[in-house]
Amino acid sequence: VDCMTYSMNSATMTTPIIVTLIICAVAIIGFLIYYYNGKQVIIRTLSKIPHKPASSLKTNEFSKVSGKALHVEEPLKAPYSGRKCVFYQMKIQKKVSNGKSSNWKTIVTEEKFQDFFVDTNGDFVIIKPNDNPRNYICHLVTDKSQSSGTFNDPTPKFVALLKRYNIEPETYFGFNRTLRYEEGIIEIGERITVAGIAKWKSLSEPMPEYPYSKIATLESDGKQKLIITDLPEVLPNKNRR
Repeated sequence: VDCMTYSMNSATMTTPIIVTLIICAVAIIGFLIYYYNGKQVIIRTLSKIPHKPASSLKTNEFSKVSGKALHVEEPLKAPYSGRKCVFYQMKIQKKVSNGKSSNWKTIVTEEKFQDFFVDTNGDFVIIKPNDNPRNYICHLVTDKSQSSGTFNDPTPKFVALLKRYNIEPETYFGFNRTLRYEEGIIEIGERITVAGIAKWKSLSEPMPEYPYSKIATLESDGKQKLIITDLPEVLPNKNRR
């Protein structure tokens, strides 16, 4: 009897410990996922670098600037909103059911960009993202979204977008597919933040409204990639919208 009582007491004492350990493990995993999330890594990295005007950048120094994004050439157009931009990211997902559970499966992703300027109060920095090899990391705020589902008819504009990417908005039986779309862009004139290795380049041709023979650029090197984001929390306080 004493042995049985001891075993029962041990089991009773062990159960709360196991539950506590499980809760701690879940909390730690959740924290690590949050801490190493791409957005949080960018915020932490940029928070350690002081803001500088373009005219104060020092060659080969890891620096950041904030200012208005301006196009170098004919701007891009965002796929859904049609807004003029220098960078956009989009994705289309569909809901997939697996028995009792369901999840979102990405069926289309697209990211396009071009060279652009950052105007820091009249001083310009040129940014040249590259995809081969990829010389940047980027986080754009999702500022346009659309969805459709059983009781949620897609708008004509959303249908046109889906067909553009060869996605049927309805099933074989005529029901709406459960789809969602997200779009983030760097719009012309939007305030953004970019970090990279500062360089100064000679201008082969003069630029309108820019009376200098050299222009600053932020670049990547073997270890440090360009960081490009429109997150409002990394802008100087006076520039946050």
